[in-house]
Amino acid sequence: MYVSFAWRYFKAKKSANAINIIAWVTTGVIAFATCCQVLVLSVFNGFEDLVKSLYSSFYTDLKVLPARGKTFVLDSVQINKIRHQPQVKNISMIAEEKALLQNEDAQTIVYLKGVDENYPSVSGLPGKITTGTFDPGNVDSPGIIVGSGIQNAASISINPAFAPQQLTIILPRKNIPGNDPLESISEGNVIANGVFAIQQDFDNKYAITNVDFIKQQMHYGMDEFTAAEISVLQGADINETKKILQKSLGSNFIVLSRFEQNTTLYTTMKLEKWAIYAVLTLILIIAAFNIVSALTMLVLEKKRDISILQSMGSPRSTILKIFLSEGILLSVIGAGSGILLAIVICLLQIKYRLIKLNGGSFLIDYFPVKLVAADLLLVAVTVATIAFIASWLPAYKAARQNAELR
Repeated sequence: MYVSFAWRYFKAKKSANAINIIAWVTTGVIAFATCCQVLVLSVFNGFEDLVKSLYSSFYTDLKVLPARGKTFVLDSVQINKIRHQPQVKNISMIAEEKALLQNEDAQTIVYLKGVDENYPSVSGLPGKITTGTFDPGNVDSPGIIVGSGIQNAASISINPAFAPQQLTIILPRKNIPGNDPLESISEGNVIANGVFAIQQDFDNKYAITNVDFIKQQMHYGMDEFTAAEISVLQGADINETKKILQKSLGSNFIVLSRFEQNTTLYTTMKLEKWAIYAVLTLILIIAAFNIVSALTMLVLEKKRDISILQSMGSPRSTILKIFLSEGILLSVIGAGSGILLAIVICLLQIKYRLIKLNGGSFLIDYFPVKLVAADLLLVAVTVATIAFIASWLPAYKAARQNAELR
């Protein structure tokens, strides 16, 4: 009954045309604000998925680090024990250290990451090669794959028409006796075999080479490493696998999930999304003032109807619910139109990529979008809550007034 009254009031011609105008403006403002909120959240979801996919190419499902110090000892028996865990796909042993990369007169600081032959099965980095091949070589003939930023900084050329460039790697040595500073560093040569491009944070920082080469240069022990990177089987529970490995390895090791390897990034993205939601909700709150105005004028318009209802014995709660339903009806029409329009725009953008990104320096040239049902529900609940609060005061005043028939 209440919705029926509200619908009649919404459609009915008012004595003052301004009331109709305010009602439609209110619906339009809610529709616009709702559409903007869904669109911005969907674009944010698209960028979030893009960033996560880029970072997942470098960070593995699980990573084992030493609980104390920079290195740990893990022998072949322990490594095989990890590899044969039911949910583990493969494991790659890592030796990583900051190094100086020299190419004749050009030089730059890099994070040199030594990997073994299993690395392509645990990481997506080998699939991001833009020039050359992913070939870290071996201990006797080490190769190097550099990020695109490092390639530019060190003027590295990789051209199959010419002989591969030989680069110099300078690394610190471990546990060297004596005070001669020259004995505490090592110098080795590597062949430039490839260039990868993932994301600027990695492209300007990392270079990949052979793990045994780094261990030899730094005087590591046979079973000494800085990390172990692990991939799990598709559909496996990563957190459960992490718990099993942590229990198996003991307190001398730390097992990190992909999220924990880059907590700052994922936490920042979540905070940004909630901040965007809060800012856009302010727009909806401003739109709610239009609901107050529209209902207040409608109450003045329908004062005679209120008196008739009161004379027929209708309780105050009935009048309150009628005008409360009117405010909610305005918000439902507006929010429904806004959400529907946003879905249509998102689907068009997904299929035709109509809206482009300015500049050509990004990995894609269009705005990525991703519709998430939870976001649509969140926006709908937010609009309904704000509309209910905004409608309550005019509806309450309508129910409390003592109008008389004349």
